[in-house]
Amino acid sequence: MRRVADIGLSLAVTLFILPLLLTVAALVWLQDGGSPVFAQVRVGRGRRLFRCFKFRSMVQNAGERLERLLAEDAQARVEWALHHKLRNDPRITALGRFLRKSSLDELPQVFNVLSGVMSLVGPRPIVPDEMERYGWRISHYALVRPGITGLWQISGRSDVSYRRRVAMDCIYVRRRGPLLDMKILFGTVPSVLLSRGAR
Repeated sequence: MRRVADIGLSLAVTLFILPLLLTVAALVWLQDGGSPVFAQVRVGRGRRLFRCFKFRSMVQNAGERLERLLAEDAQARVEWALHHKLRNDPRITALGRFLRKSSLDELPQVFNVLSGVMSLVGPRPIVPDEMERYGWRISHYALVRPGITGLWQISGRSDVSYRRRVAMDCIYVRRRGPLLDMKILFGTVPSVLLSRGAR
């Protein structure tokens, strides 16, 4: 039933937002001629790796810039080690900052849901380097498909510590069900509109 709901809702959402998808893709391409969509390797159910789609919010050589920044800036290294994010990330473009703030960068993940590697609701998809930080709790994370939205997204997002985010993933896996999923889906709307914890 969860998979049927994922497919049905994702198809409806995709058809509804198709003009928006095309518009954002065109804007990203126009800023520097690079690919509008960025595919990053993430960890899915059963610890299987998959390519998670997002609208590109960074410059084209983002990986190289990150390596150089972490090598030269001790404070950035500490922040990256703690949160796997940078508060003032120089790799993010002006358009990308707006896309992240509004969560529009995550819209292409509906295609990940349709392909079956993600769900509408679930833990935030992590990169392989983050598995070690989950410790034994990675077994909870790996029991379900990661989601476009989840407890983390409606509870403050980047304002929440990494440790608390991991705890939220475990709580969701233990308590997940139709009622909790509906609560999260409905809670996502005001969180996105008000940009709570978005960076």
